[in-house]
Amino acid sequence: MRTSKRIAEAFQHTLGLCCDLYNAGLQERRDAYKLGRKSISYAQQCVELTDVRESDAAVASIYSQVTQDALRRLNNAFLAFFRRVKAKQTAGYPRFRSKSRYGSFTYPQSGFRLEGDKLHLAKIGSVRLRLSRPVEGKIKTCTIKRQADGWFVIFTAETEPELLLERCEQVGIDVGLLSFATLSDGTEIDNPRWYREAQARLRRAQRKVARRKKGSHRRRKADQFFPQQAATFEKQNSVTLSQQAARNVPAEIQLLARTHLHIANQRRDFQHKISRWLVNNYQVIAVEDLNVKGLAGGMLAKSVNDAGWSAFFNMLTYKAEDAGRVLKKVNPNGTSQTCVCGASTPKRLSQRWHQCWSCGLSANRDHVSAQVILQRAGQSLLAVTQPLG
Repeated sequence: MRTSKRIAEAFQHTLGLCCDLYNAGLQERRDAYKLGRKSISYAQQCVELTDVRESDAAVASIYSQVTQDALRRLNNAFLAFFRRVKAKQTAGYPRFRSKSRYGSFTYPQSGFRLEGDKLHLAKIGSVRLRLSRPVEGKIKTCTIKRQADGWFVIFTAETEPELLLERCEQVGIDVGLLSFATLSDGTEIDNPRWYREAQARLRRAQRKVARRKKGSHRRRKADQFFPQQAATFEKQNSVTLSQQAARNVPAEIQLLARTHLHIANQRRDFQHKISRWLVNNYQVIAVEDLNVKGLAGGMLAKSVNDAGWSAFFNMLTYKAEDAGRVLKKVNPNGTSQTCVCGASTPKRLSQRWHQCWSCGLSANRDHVSAQVILQRAGQSLLAVTQPLG
Protein backbone atom coordinates (compact mmCIF):
# COMPACT_ATOMS: atom_id res chain seq x y z
CA MET A 1 0.00 0.00 0.00
CA ARG A 2 1.10 3.57 -0.67
CA THR A 3 0.65 4.85 2.85
CA SER A 4 1.11 8.46 3.86
CA LYS A 5 2.49 9.37 7.27
CA ARG A 6 -1.04 10.07 8.56
CA ILE A 7 -2.40 6.72 7.33
CA ALA A 8 0.58 4.80 8.76
CA GLU A 9 0.04 6.48 12.14
CA ALA A 10 -3.68 5.60 11.99
CA PHE A 11 -2.80 1.96 11.26
CA GLN A 12 -0.37 1.87 14.21
CA HIS A 13 -2.97 3.50 16.46
CA THR A 14 -5.59 0.91 15.45
CA LEU A 15 -3.18 -1.99 15.95
CA GLY A 16 -2.18 -0.75 19.40
CA LEU A 17 -5.77 -0.38 20.62
CA CYS A 18 -6.80 -3.77 19.18
CA CYS A 19 -3.86 -5.33 21.02
CA ASP A 20 -4.94 -3.60 24.25
CA LEU A 21 -8.53 -4.86 23.80
CA TYR A 22 -7.28 -8.40 23.20
CA ASN A 23 -5.17 -8.32 26.38
CA ALA A 24 -7.95 -6.69 28.44
CA GLY A 25 -10.42 -9.34 27.27
CA LEU A 26 -7.97 -12.10 28.18
CA GLN A 27 -7.38 -10.58 31.63
CA GLU A 28 -11.13 -10.37 32.23
CA ARG A 29 -11.63 -14.03 31.34
CA ARG A 30 -8.75 -15.11 33.55
CA ASP A 31 -9.99 -13.09 36.53
CA ALA A 32 -13.59 -14.30 36.13
CA TYR A 33 -12.54 -17.95 36.18
CA LYS A 34 -9.98 -17.48 38.95
CA LEU A 35 -12.33 -15.61 41.30
CA GLY A 36 -15.70 -17.18 40.57
CA ARG A 37 -15.11 -20.16 38.28
CA LYS A 38 -17.15 -18.36 35.64
CA SER A 39 -16.69 -18.34 31.89
CA ILE A 40 -17.23 -15.18 29.87
CA SER A 41 -18.47 -15.56 26.32
CA TYR A 42 -17.64 -13.56 23.22
CA ALA A 43 -21.20 -12.16 23.16
CA GLN A 44 -20.88 -10.89 26.75
CA GLN A 45 -17.61 -9.14 25.99
CA CYS A 46 -19.12 -7.51 22.88
CA VAL A 47 -21.92 -6.06 25.06
CA GLU A 48 -19.30 -4.70 27.46
CA LEU A 49 -17.37 -3.29 24.50
CA THR A 50 -20.39 -1.13 23.62
CA ASP A 51 -20.19 0.51 27.05
CA VAL A 52 -16.43 0.97 26.70
CA ARG A 53 -16.89 2.75 23.37
CA GLU A 54 -19.29 5.22 24.99
CA SER A 55 -16.85 6.11 27.76
CA ASP A 56 -13.49 5.85 25.95
CA ALA A 57 -12.92 8.23 23.04
CA ALA A 58 -9.82 6.34 21.85
CA VAL A 59 -11.75 3.07 21.42
CA ALA A 60 -14.65 4.96 19.83
CA SER A 61 -12.25 6.35 17.22
CA ILE A 62 -11.89 2.85 15.74
CA TYR A 63 -14.56 1.22 13.58
CA SER A 64 -16.81 -0.92 15.80
CA GLN A 65 -16.42 -4.19 13.88
CA VAL A 66 -12.64 -3.88 13.97
CA THR A 67 -12.71 -3.78 17.78
CA GLN A 68 -15.15 -6.70 17.85
CA ASP A 69 -12.77 -8.69 15.67
CA ALA A 70 -10.03 -8.32 18.30
CA LEU A 71 -12.36 -10.02 20.80
CA ARG A 72 -13.30 -12.63 18.18
CA ARG A 73 -9.63 -13.53 17.80
CA LEU A 74 -9.42 -13.99 21.56
CA ASN A 75 -12.52 -16.19 21.48
CA ASN A 76 -11.01 -18.29 18.68
CA ALA A 77 -7.87 -18.74 20.78
CA PHE A 78 -9.98 -20.12 23.64
CA LEU A 79 -11.95 -22.39 21.29
CA ALA A 80 -8.67 -23.80 19.97
CA PHE A 81 -7.43 -24.24 23.56
CA PHE A 82 -10.53 -26.21 24.60
CA ARG A 83 -10.36 -28.29 21.42
CA ARG A 84 -6.77 -29.30 22.20
CA VAL A 85 -7.70 -30.11 25.81
CA LYS A 86 -10.55 -32.33 24.61
CA ALA A 87 -8.22 -34.09 22.16
CA LYS A 88 -5.67 -34.60 24.99
CA GLN A 89 -3.03 -32.62 23.14
CA THR A 90 -0.62 -30.01 24.50
CA ALA A 91 -3.19 -27.33 25.33
CA GLY A 92 -1.33 -24.00 25.34
CA TYR A 93 -3.46 -21.51 27.28
CA PRO A 94 -4.01 -18.19 25.41
CA ARG A 95 -1.27 -15.68 26.18
CA PHE A 96 -1.04 -11.91 26.32
CA ARG A 97 0.19 -10.24 23.14
CA SER A 98 2.89 -7.62 22.96
CA LYS A 99 2.51 -4.81 20.44
CA SER A 100 5.21 -6.43 18.28
CA ARG A 101 3.28 -9.72 18.14
CA TYR A 102 -0.04 -8.17 17.14
CA GLY A 103 0.44 -7.38 13.48
CA SER A 104 -2.97 -7.06 11.81
CA PHE A 105 -6.56 -5.91 12.19
CA THR A 106 -9.64 -6.89 10.19
CA TYR A 107 -12.81 -5.34 8.83
CA PRO A 108 -14.91 -8.54 8.96
CA GLN A 109 -18.07 -7.46 7.12
CA SER A 110 -18.29 -3.76 6.35
CA GLY A 111 -16.48 -0.47 6.79
CA PHE A 112 -14.33 -0.82 3.67
CA ARG A 113 -14.82 -0.15 -0.04
CA LEU A 114 -12.53 -0.89 -2.97
CA GLU A 115 -12.74 1.44 -5.98
CA GLY A 116 -10.13 0.67 -8.60
CA ASP A 117 -6.77 1.04 -6.88
CA LYS A 118 -8.17 3.08 -3.98
CA LEU A 119 -9.30 1.50 -0.69
CA HIS A 120 -11.65 3.45 1.59
CA LEU A 121 -11.46 2.44 5.27
CA ALA A 122 -13.97 3.63 7.86
CA LYS A 123 -12.49 5.85 10.63
CA ILE A 124 -9.12 5.89 8.82
CA GLY A 125 -9.45 7.28 5.30
CA SER A 126 -8.44 6.37 1.76
CA VAL A 127 -5.22 4.71 0.67
CA ARG A 128 -3.78 3.87 -2.74
CA LEU A 129 -3.00 0.22 -3.48
CA ARG A 130 -0.50 -1.56 -5.68
CA LEU A 131 -2.61 -4.61 -6.51
CA SER A 132 -0.64 -7.81 -7.08
CA ARG A 133 -3.57 -9.11 -9.16
CA PRO A 134 -7.20 -8.18 -9.88
CA VAL A 135 -9.61 -8.94 -7.02
CA GLU A 136 -12.18 -11.47 -8.23
CA GLY A 137 -15.48 -12.41 -6.63
CA LYS A 138 -17.36 -10.81 -3.76
CA ILE A 139 -15.03 -9.38 -1.12
CA LYS A 140 -16.01 -10.63 2.35
CA THR A 141 -13.25 -9.36 4.65
CA CYS A 142 -10.42 -6.84 4.54
CA THR A 143 -7.31 -7.29 6.71
CA ILE A 144 -4.57 -4.69 7.13
CA LYS A 145 -1.25 -6.37 7.94
CA ARG A 146 2.06 -4.92 9.08
CA GLN A 147 5.20 -6.62 7.78
CA ALA A 148 8.88 -5.81 7.87
CA ASP A 149 8.76 -4.21 4.42
CA GLY A 150 5.58 -2.17 4.80
CA TRP A 151 1.79 -2.33 5.08
CA PHE A 152 -0.29 -4.80 3.09
CA VAL A 153 -4.00 -5.44 2.60
CA ILE A 154 -5.45 -8.96 2.36
CA PHE A 155 -8.90 -9.52 0.88
CA THR A 156 -10.98 -12.64 1.43
CA ALA A 157 -13.27 -13.09 -1.57
CA GLU A 158 -16.05 -15.54 -2.32
CA THR A 159 -15.60 -17.15 -5.75
CA GLU A 160 -16.89 -20.20 -7.57
CA PRO A 161 -14.39 -23.12 -7.60
CA GLU A 162 -12.88 -23.80 -11.01
CA LEU A 163 -12.79 -27.57 -11.54
CA LEU A 164 -10.04 -28.73 -13.89
CA LEU A 165 -10.59 -31.30 -16.62
CA GLU A 166 -10.18 -34.81 -15.24
CA ARG A 167 -6.89 -36.52 -16.07
CA CYS A 168 -5.70 -40.10 -15.88
CA GLU A 169 -2.21 -39.39 -14.46
CA GLN A 170 -1.40 -40.46 -10.90
CA VAL A 171 1.71 -39.60 -8.91
CA GLY A 172 3.37 -40.46 -5.62
CA ILE A 173 5.54 -37.80 -3.98
CA ASP A 174 8.49 -38.49 -1.69
CA VAL A 175 9.65 -35.25 -0.06
CA GLY A 176 13.26 -35.01 1.02
CA LEU A 177 16.18 -32.78 1.86
CA LEU A 178 18.63 -33.50 -0.95
CA SER A 179 15.81 -33.04 -3.47
CA PHE A 180 12.71 -31.16 -2.41
CA ALA A 181 10.56 -33.91 -3.91
CA THR A 182 10.95 -37.01 -6.05
CA LEU A 183 7.95 -38.18 -8.07
CA SER A 184 6.99 -41.76 -8.88
CA ASP A 185 7.48 -41.05 -12.60
CA GLY A 186 11.15 -40.21 -11.96
CA THR A 187 10.87 -36.41 -11.89
CA GLU A 188 13.15 -34.73 -9.34
CA ILE A 189 12.41 -31.26 -7.98
CA ASP A 190 15.51 -29.50 -6.67
CA ASN A 191 15.58 -28.17 -3.12
CA PRO A 192 16.38 -24.42 -3.34
CA ARG A 193 17.52 -24.22 0.33
CA TRP A 194 16.56 -20.55 0.67
CA TYR A 195 17.58 -20.28 4.33
CA ARG A 196 20.95 -21.97 3.79
CA GLU A 197 21.69 -19.68 0.85
CA ALA A 198 20.91 -16.60 2.94
CA GLN A 199 22.83 -17.59 6.07
CA ALA A 200 25.78 -15.33 5.28
CA ARG A 201 23.46 -12.31 4.94
CA LEU A 202 21.60 -13.27 8.11
CA ARG A 203 24.86 -13.69 10.01
CA ARG A 204 25.98 -10.16 9.14
CA ALA A 205 22.60 -8.66 10.07
CA GLN A 206 22.38 -10.59 13.35
CA ARG A 207 25.87 -9.55 14.41
CA LYS A 208 25.02 -5.88 13.91
CA VAL A 209 21.92 -6.25 16.06
CA ALA A 210 23.75 -8.24 18.75
CA ARG A 211 26.41 -5.54 19.13
CA ARG A 212 23.82 -2.98 20.19
CA LYS A 213 22.45 -3.28 23.69
CA LYS A 214 18.67 -3.07 23.74
CA GLY A 215 17.53 0.40 24.85
CA SER A 216 20.97 1.97 24.42
CA HIS A 217 21.80 5.11 22.44
CA ARG A 218 23.73 3.04 19.87
CA ARG A 219 20.70 0.77 19.41
CA ARG A 220 18.40 3.76 18.85
CA LYS A 221 20.97 5.35 16.54
CA ALA A 222 21.29 2.09 14.62
CA ASP A 223 17.55 1.93 14.08
CA GLN A 224 17.76 4.43 11.21
CA PHE A 225 20.19 5.46 8.54
CA PHE A 226 20.22 7.97 5.71
CA PRO A 227 19.13 7.46 2.08
CA GLN A 228 22.68 7.48 0.69
CA GLN A 229 23.40 4.31 2.67
CA ALA A 230 20.50 2.40 1.08
CA ALA A 231 22.45 1.42 -2.05
CA THR A 232 25.29 0.03 0.06
CA PHE A 233 22.91 -2.04 2.16
CA GLU A 234 21.14 -3.34 -0.96
CA LYS A 235 24.42 -4.46 -2.51
CA GLN A 236 25.84 -6.07 0.65
CA ASN A 237 22.66 -7.87 1.67
CA SER A 238 20.95 -8.61 -1.68
CA VAL A 239 17.81 -6.83 -0.48
CA THR A 240 15.83 -4.47 -2.71
CA LEU A 241 14.37 -1.54 -0.78
CA SER A 242 11.28 0.35 -1.86
CA GLN A 243 11.64 4.05 -2.68
CA GLN A 244 9.64 4.97 0.42
CA ALA A 245 11.72 2.66 2.62
CA ALA A 246 14.98 4.07 1.24
CA ARG A 247 14.05 7.54 2.45
CA ASN A 248 14.08 6.51 6.09
CA VAL A 249 15.15 2.89 6.43
CA PRO A 250 15.30 1.08 9.77
CA ALA A 251 18.79 -0.34 9.61
CA GLU A 252 20.13 -3.37 11.50
CA ILE A 253 16.97 -4.51 13.28
CA GLN A 254 14.58 -3.99 10.38
CA LEU A 255 17.13 -5.26 7.87
CA LEU A 256 17.23 -8.53 9.79
CA ALA A 257 13.44 -8.73 9.75
CA ARG A 258 13.29 -7.94 6.04
CA THR A 259 15.88 -10.61 5.27
CA HIS A 260 13.83 -13.25 7.11
CA LEU A 261 10.70 -12.04 5.30
CA HIS A 262 12.49 -12.22 1.95
CA ILE A 263 13.44 -15.86 2.63
CA ALA A 264 9.88 -16.72 3.65
CA ASN A 265 8.48 -15.07 0.51
CA GLN A 266 10.90 -16.98 -1.72
CA ARG A 267 9.94 -20.26 -0.07
CA ARG A 268 6.21 -19.53 -0.30
CA ASP A 269 6.45 -18.55 -3.97
CA PHE A 270 8.32 -21.78 -4.78
CA GLN A 271 5.77 -23.91 -2.89
CA HIS A 272 2.84 -22.21 -4.63
CA LYS A 273 4.33 -22.83 -8.07
CA ILE A 274 5.20 -26.50 -7.41
CA SER A 275 1.84 -27.31 -5.79
CA ARG A 276 -0.03 -25.62 -8.66
CA TRP A 277 1.98 -27.55 -11.26
CA LEU A 278 1.24 -30.87 -9.51
CA VAL A 279 -2.50 -30.17 -9.23
CA ASN A 280 -2.69 -29.10 -12.88
CA ASN A 281 -0.94 -32.22 -14.18
CA TYR A 282 -2.08 -35.11 -11.97
CA GLN A 283 -5.53 -36.42 -11.06
CA VAL A 284 -4.46 -38.51 -8.04
CA ILE A 285 -1.66 -37.24 -5.79
CA ALA A 286 -0.26 -39.44 -3.02
CA VAL A 287 1.93 -38.10 -0.20
CA GLU A 288 3.15 -39.37 3.16
CA ASP A 289 1.21 -38.38 6.28
CA LEU A 290 4.35 -37.09 7.98
CA ASN A 291 4.67 -35.74 11.51
CA VAL A 292 6.64 -32.73 10.30
CA LYS A 293 6.65 -31.10 13.72
CA GLY A 294 8.35 -34.17 15.18
CA LEU A 295 10.93 -34.28 12.37
CA ALA A 296 11.65 -30.57 12.86
CA GLY A 297 12.75 -31.22 16.43
CA GLY A 298 15.67 -33.51 15.57
CA MET A 299 19.18 -33.17 14.21
CA LEU A 300 17.89 -32.12 10.78
CA ALA A 301 15.61 -29.41 12.20
CA LYS A 302 17.13 -26.51 10.24
CA SER A 303 16.92 -28.37 6.92
CA VAL A 304 13.37 -29.62 7.59
CA ASN A 305 12.16 -26.13 8.49
CA ASP A 306 13.93 -24.69 5.45
CA ALA A 307 12.12 -27.17 3.17
CA GLY A 308 8.72 -26.13 4.58
CA TRP A 309 6.89 -29.42 4.01
CA SER A 310 3.86 -28.54 6.18
CA ALA A 311 3.03 -25.40 4.20
CA PHE A 312 3.57 -27.31 0.95
CA PHE A 313 1.17 -30.09 2.00
CA ASN A 314 -1.42 -27.50 3.08
CA MET A 315 -1.22 -25.81 -0.33
CA LEU A 316 -1.57 -29.16 -2.09
CA THR A 317 -4.61 -30.01 0.04
CA TYR A 318 -6.71 -26.92 -0.65
CA LYS A 319 -5.66 -26.62 -4.30
CA ALA A 320 -6.50 -30.27 -4.97
CA GLU A 321 -9.89 -29.85 -3.29
CA ASP A 322 -10.71 -26.71 -5.30
CA ALA A 323 -9.69 -28.37 -8.58
CA GLY A 324 -11.53 -31.65 -8.00
CA ARG A 325 -8.32 -33.68 -7.63
CA VAL A 326 -7.76 -36.58 -5.21
CA LEU A 327 -5.07 -36.10 -2.55
CA LYS A 328 -4.32 -39.21 -0.52
CA LYS A 329 -2.09 -39.29 2.56
CA VAL A 330 -0.58 -42.69 3.36
CA ASN A 331 1.22 -44.23 6.31
CA PRO A 332 4.89 -43.17 6.02
CA ASN A 333 6.18 -46.13 8.03
CA GLY A 334 8.75 -48.05 6.01
CA THR A 335 8.24 -46.39 2.62
CA SER A 336 12.02 -46.12 2.19
CA GLN A 337 12.65 -49.65 3.52
CA THR A 338 10.23 -51.46 1.21
CA CYS A 339 10.40 -52.43 -2.45
CA VAL A 340 7.52 -52.07 -4.89
CA CYS A 341 7.39 -55.87 -4.99
CA GLY A 342 6.61 -55.86 -1.25
CA ALA A 343 9.96 -57.20 -0.06
CA SER A 344 11.72 -55.56 2.89
CA THR A 345 14.89 -53.71 1.86
CA PRO A 346 16.53 -52.20 4.97
CA LYS A 347 19.01 -49.42 4.28
CA ARG A 348 20.76 -46.64 6.18
CA LEU A 349 20.01 -42.97 5.51
CA SER A 350 23.41 -42.62 3.85
CA GLN A 351 22.54 -45.33 1.31
CA ARG A 352 20.99 -43.46 -1.60
CA TRP A 353 20.55 -46.44 -3.92
CA HIS A 354 17.83 -49.09 -3.68
CA GLN A 355 18.78 -52.69 -4.44
CA CYS A 356 16.17 -55.43 -4.03
CA TRP A 357 17.53 -58.97 -3.89
CA SER A 358 14.03 -60.38 -4.26
CA CYS A 359 12.94 -58.89 -7.61
CA GLY A 360 16.27 -57.41 -8.73
CA LEU A 361 15.08 -53.79 -8.88
CA SER A 362 17.97 -51.31 -8.78
CA ALA A 363 17.05 -47.62 -8.65
CA ASN A 364 17.28 -44.34 -6.74
CA ARG A 365 15.82 -44.90 -3.27
CA ASP A 366 13.65 -41.75 -3.38
CA HIS A 367 12.17 -42.78 -6.73
CA VAL A 368 11.29 -46.21 -5.32
CA SER A 369 9.83 -44.62 -2.17
CA ALA A 370 7.57 -42.42 -4.32
CA GLN A 371 6.37 -45.54 -6.18
CA VAL A 372 5.66 -47.30 -2.87
CA ILE A 373 3.68 -44.24 -1.68
CA LEU A 374 1.57 -44.30 -4.86
CA GLN A 375 1.10 -48.04 -4.48
CA ARG A 376 -0.18 -47.64 -0.91
CA ALA A 377 -2.54 -44.87 -1.99
CA GLY A 378 -3.94 -47.13 -4.72
CA GLN A 379 -4.56 -49.92 -2.23
CA SER A 380 -6.27 -47.48 0.14
CA LEU A 381 -8.50 -46.04 -2.59
CA LEU A 382 -9.36 -49.56 -3.79
CA ALA A 383 -10.38 -50.56 -0.26
CA VAL A 384 -12.66 -47.52 -0.03
CA THR A 385 -14.35 -48.10 -3.40
CA GLN A 386 -14.86 -51.87 -3.07
CA PRO A 387 -18.52 -52.80 -2.30
CA LEU A 388 -19.28 -54.44 1.04
CA GLY A 389 -20.34 -58.09 1.14
